[in-house]
Amino acid sequence: MAAGAESSGGAGVSEGALQKISPEMIDAAAAIAGLRLTAEQKAMMLGGLTRMRDSVEVIRSLKVPNSVAPAFVFDPVPTGMKIETEPRAERDTMRMSAAPNVSRLVSASVSVDSDDLAFASVRELAELVKSRKVTSDALTKMYLARLKKYDPRLHFVITYTEERALAQAAAADAEIAAGRYRGALHGIPWGAKDLLAVKGYRTTWGAGGFEKQSFDYDAAVVKRLDDAGAVLVAKLSMGALASGPVWFGGMTRTPWNVKQPSSGSSAGSASAVGAGCVGFAIGTETLGSISSPVTRCGVTGLRPTFGFVPRTGAMALSWTMDKIGPIARSVEDCALVMSAIYGPDGQDLSVWDAAFNWDAEFDWKGLRVGYLQTEFDVPAKPDGTDAEAKRNFERRVYDAKYGLSALDTLRNMGVKLLPMEMPHGCHFGDITPVLEAEAAAAFDELTLSGRDALLTEQGPDEWPNTFRVARFYSAVDYIQAQRARTLAMAAMAKMFAEVDVIVTPSGGGQLAATNLTGHPAVIVPNGVRGAGAPLPEKTGDGDPENVGGPGTPVSITFLGALYSDARLAAFARAYQMETAFNLMRPKMD
Repeated sequence: MAAGAESSGGAGVSEGALQKISPEMIDAAAAIAGLRLTAEQKAMMLGGLTRMRDSVEVIRSLKVPNSVAPAFVFDPVPTGMKIETEPRAERDTMRMSAAPNVSRLVSASVSVDSDDLAFASVRELAELVKSRKVTSDALTKMYLARLKKYDPRLHFVITYTEERALAQAAAADAEIAAGRYRGALHGIPWGAKDLLAVKGYRTTWGAGGFEKQSFDYDAAVVKRLDDAGAVLVAKLSMGALASGPVWFGGMTRTPWNVKQPSSGSSAGSASAVGAGCVGFAIGTETLGSISSPVTRCGVTGLRPTFGFVPRTGAMALSWTMDKIGPIARSVEDCALVMSAIYGPDGQDLSVWDAAFNWDAEFDWKGLRVGYLQTEFDVPAKPDGTDAEAKRNFERRVYDAKYGLSALDTLRNMGVKLLPMEMPHGCHFGDITPVLEAEAAAAFDELTLSGRDALLTEQGPDEWPNTFRVARFYSAVDYIQAQRARTLAMAAMAKMFAEVDVIVTPSGGGQLAATNLTGHPAVIVPNGVRGAGAPLPEKTGDGDPENVGGPGTPVSITFLGALYSDARLAAFARAYQMETAFNLMRPKMD
């Protein structure tokens, strides 16, 4: 593992000799921790605190790399729940949809301006490549050209893997010509979020100070896609250390409005798919990092159950929350990618040997479907005359109609929707500091060395400050929050015992709840705001609050029980086939 960068020389947390611990220090720390201590108690604590700090210094001196996981493994599966497993021999039994009619694409010119081909689904591209109507080499060169054409506007590429890609494409064409077809991803160009290690190329994590970082191995997901014959064309942008759309090279934009951020942290993955610049991409989510950018970019994302896809070779942010998943132009595309990347690798001990049996023709009509009723309610008009509150109300009212329309569509499909509420008393938001504590541990040396000053963003809500604040979250409180998480997992399991699928807007409180409890989600496009849509809160170029407004996409989310990802995707596909919102394209030129 190569070093990320030289020290910036900034003041680290532990720079210089440490002061002797005094009763006054204990008073200050106790106030932060919410404790009341007597003078006698503080005097007794001095020796123990000094010994504890000495031990902490020893552990810090080990300089444990980001790739080393803690000696515990988070498991979202509650007591008594049975997981459907499968013998390895049954992994090839997935049922794709019937071969699509690709005649309209055969005549399409394979060039940078070939929008019909560039926006084709993986399922369509697979049929073209399998039948040798289009070569992998031609697709690869087309997508590389499109990436280079649109990157100056959208800022979604960190590193091109062109030499690797052209070699893979040539190998794919030779194998297919010889009758050795590996499956639906064979010869299909894709992009990787730049937290996945790729041997021979830098892996920057999108962060200043890590621009030259590289690893001498491939991430497990990269290896599996290589084995499936997919062609890696680029490493795509991500918000620094997996937060937001801002990386050391700028801000990634959505192809629907180049003045708007694509959101993050899977910023480049969603933007490149949305712009027709890769066949599919890989993203990750800890707390919204697939859901939010796929919404902004008008594409489809599958955030799998925690512990379904191995994270070996991927940057760690939160060992108990990180998830790797596909971003593509259709639900079936996501399922085809998921079929290639799931399952144990013998290294990531959180991964269950669970089944993902994709069946495009699954009979979803027997599924019990709920919806989070209050999340679809039209907001109440605010009191008073505050202009911004009024504009925000207008934006929320306008957007609410898309969610209500989705419910109407489902009812017209014959779905009986059961009103549901998220479990009460779980305090999901108050549990989420465990993410920040784990992230601060993952980047402990960054804070201690002062190299956090190299990160692009330095505000109160950005990583450098968040990591410092998290150091005051005690081990006791971290464990207590994890115990509260156990109760929340039981409450969510009770809810999913009543229904198989839950329909919800893509934001709101469900994001924290389902990411903490590990439940899968499929996020699909749900329309485009019309010309009469209220303007965003801010309209400045790249302003973080420049979100929404005329001509921008919206989404809807489907949630499922743990490890029910294939069934959930089949239901989401049925909705997508009914609405066809995934066929919408941004106006690129």
